[in-house]
Order: sequence, then C-alpha cells, then structure tokens
Amino acid sequence: MNIDFSKNTDGLIPAIIQDAETKNVLMLGYMNEEAYQKTIETQKVTFYSRTKKRLWTKGEESGNFLHLKSIKNDCDNDTLLIQVQPEGPTCHTGTDTCWQEENKANYGFISDLEKTIQSRRDNADSEKSYVASLFKLGINKIAQKVGEEAIEVVIEAKDDNDDLFLSESADLLFHYLILLQAKGFQINDVIDVLKKRQK
Repeated sequence: MNIDFSKNTDGLIPAIIQDAETKNVLMLGYMNEEAYQKTIETQKVTFYSRTKKRLWTKGEESGNFLHLKSIKNDCDNDTLLIQVQPEGPTCHTGTDTCWQEENKANYGFISDLEKTIQSRRDNADSEKSYVASLFKLGINKIAQKVGEEAIEVVIEAKDDNDDLFLSESADLLFHYLILLQAKGFQINDVIDVLKKRQK
C-alpha cells in the first residue's frame, strides 16, 4: 500500500475509524508510519498522539481496543479508512463513538420506518393512526394482517403486474415490521439470526 506520510510536514495522516459490521464512523485519529506499522503487526489500531507526543494504542489503558479488520487508502494516498471490531466503547467519555452516537446497525429508510412505527405505537391516537389502531387491536389482528398481506404477495407473484407485486410486498414488509414490534423485536433481531445461519 502506497501511503504518502510526507504530504504533511509532521508526517501524520488522518485515520478514519469505522466499525466493520455496523459501518458507523467511530472516531478520527492520526498515524505516522511507525503507528501504521505497529497497527499491522499487532492487529490493534495504534495512533500517534499529538498530545502525548508518542505512539498510542487505543485501549492500552481502558482495554477498549480496536481490532483491525481492514485498511484502505484514499485516492490521494494521504487518508486511511480503517475498519475495526471495537472492544467496548470507543470514545474516552464512554460513548460508542466520538460523536456520542450509539454504535448499532442502521438500515436507512427501514430503521426510520421502525422509529415511526414505535412513535405511533407509543404516542398516536388509535382513532387517527392506522398503526396505533392495530396495536390497540392486539397481536392476533396484527398477525392476521401479515397473513393476509403474505397471501396477496403470493397471488401477485403469479401474475405479470410488477407494480401490484411491489405494492403488496411493501404492505407485507410494513405489517411485518409492526408484528416484530408487537412481539418486542426489530428487524435487527431477524438479521442477527440470518447472520448466524451464514456459512
């Protein structure tokens, strides 16, 4: 890997630390060539501390090491993207990330939709909110709706109308997310099961 440590007069380059699984950015540190080499050798991320003026392995005092998974160099050869498996919180304040964010998987729109469903369940008027009304009716009604939508998906899968098939698929997914929350779960719990099955 061709890394240009000479680009800056102090010999340091930024190293963006990303969780290899959740893809969340955990922190930003700086490396010189010696820190980079030690990271490779130990498989634990080591920085050059501009405050301590020495090499600093993340976790050397706290035990919250960043175990190396991969390193990528950017197009200018002067910034690293380092994917890690964190052992404990990353920030010295005790939070998962240096931006005080929880380091959990995020599935974009699906995660946002789950938050909306939870908000409707907890706060909405069941006479005005369809989601709230389903939760009020209980698990049997929600499970029934999932079954009905699943049947609709099967029916549309056998026809040639892609728009209807996708529409019914969206309905099924939406109601399944509601059912998961009614059972006390979220989509991440299902994904964890799928990951365990992966070989």
